[in-house]
Amino acid sequence: MTDDYLSRIGNLIRDARKHRGWTQAQLAEVLGTSQSAVNRIEKGHQNLTLEMLARIGEALDSEIVSLGGGPVHLRVAGGRQLSGAIDVKSSKNAGVALLCASLLNKGRTTLRKVARIEEVNRLLEVLNSIGVKTTWLNDAGDLEIVPPEHLNLAGMDAEAARRTRSIIMFLGPLLHREDTFQLPYAGGCDLGTRTVEPHMSALRPFGLDIKATGGEYHAMVNRAVTPGKPIVLTERGDTVTENAIMAAARYDGVTVIRNASSNYMVQDLCFYLDLLGVKIDGVGSTTLTVHGKADIDVDVDYAPSEDPIEAMSLLTAAIVTGSEITIRRAPVEFLEIELALLEEMGLDYSRSEEYLAENGRTRLVDLTTKPSQLHAPIDKIHPMPFPGLNIDNLPFFAVIAATATGQTLIHDWVYENRAIYLTDLNKLGGRVKLLDPHRVMVEGPTHFSGAEIMCPPALRPAVVTLIAMMAAKGTSVLRSVYVINRGYEDLATRLNSLGAQIETFRDI
Repeated sequence: MTDDYLSRIGNLIRDARKHRGWTQAQLAEVLGTSQSAVNRIEKGHQNLTLEMLARIGEALDSEIVSLGGGPVHLRVAGGRQLSGAIDVKSSKNAGVALLCASLLNKGRTTLRKVARIEEVNRLLEVLNSIGVKTTWLNDAGDLEIVPPEHLNLAGMDAEAARRTRSIIMFLGPLLHREDTFQLPYAGGCDLGTRTVEPHMSALRPFGLDIKATGGEYHAMVNRAVTPGKPIVLTERGDTVTENAIMAAARYDGVTVIRNASSNYMVQDLCFYLDLLGVKIDGVGSTTLTVHGKADIDVDVDYAPSEDPIEAMSLLTAAIVTGSEITIRRAPVEFLEIELALLEEMGLDYSRSEEYLAENGRTRLVDLTTKPSQLHAPIDKIHPMPFPGLNIDNLPFFAVIAATATGQTLIHDWVYENRAIYLTDLNKLGGRVKLLDPHRVMVEGPTHFSGAEIMCPPALRPAVVTLIAMMAAKGTSVLRSVYVINRGYEDLATRLNSLGAQIETFRDI
């Protein structure tokens, strides 16, 4: 490797380490080397083997090196207005939940229009490694899933499993199939320490006991233990609720789940289970009554609904660039608070009459944005469980607030360090002040200007940065965008179809 390449690789490793919040010593410990060796690597003074680069990339969950020639970056020519119409793709979070839920069914599951994103790819790698046959049926994203009679959990692709937080949702389905099993620690976005204890408390009533050692969850199931009373979730989390529902689906009895999430991906899971013959009362509320079946063997065909977070991403891109576009197939019941808040801030838009998604349940509309002069809201912006403002939609209000006149306080109480990444907007000319790990004050309006930025390791702040670059004067570069590809299918290409100018490239 030339000195120039070593220096550039070292800079990428340093930036990825800092975004993960690690010291050189912490990275060294994971790699089994010294802090001084990591220091030399980051300064470009250390020759590197491909094996070491791969190990560093795995440790930092970053595409430091790949067979394609290095991490993927985006070059954005900003300041362009968007125009045209675009369809919202199916829900990422529903898709991954349904992939996990397919393990409940001995029969064939066909899912329609599944988003071809990295998070789905990682789960498919895990499923294939344990013997599940998965087949993409066509270019529309229809996916067929056929489980084996017996899962080969010993053959699980641990590397793929560690790169997705969704692996935690294997606990609910597997506890009915195996008396003992192991799962690698869940990975995914770097959003701080999110305990798995809420999952454990939701699943203990079904006899599941977990010991976390050696980088794995060691699970044991006591078949004599069954839910004797309603399960009260200590956290109204989406994945926690999904795990509890999936555990209850194969329990031969009735399970009541209180303080359940009623968010979009939970509802899609319930609609899918209904096709499997699992009756669930209270869908859309915080109390679910699940009438489980000990044995499920059904061939089913299900279309998950559209993604409200992607709809919000497209809406934000239109607002920030002052554009008129039509966003078709937006799941309005999961955007109503966001739209009400945007109306309060001065957004001018129109919406079509409601119609149903392909699942026959979820309400959709077409939204057409108008260029608008926004002002800061009177109160702070904060998320709440559905039907409140969606936790994943909160970061988009940072870049929206940056274009509005006045000061906006954004309170991200769920994650202890996601708000920190919103300060990357300052590198583009924003005025975002970090008040504490949960709160930022955004001052607007902002005249964004181009810059080169390392992609934040959290999905939504990464897209927020990209959208700000689309509004910025001049050219920007967003480096190492694997995290965006975890949650969005061909986002740059789809934004380009509306008139954006985003180029994908590699430089190593």
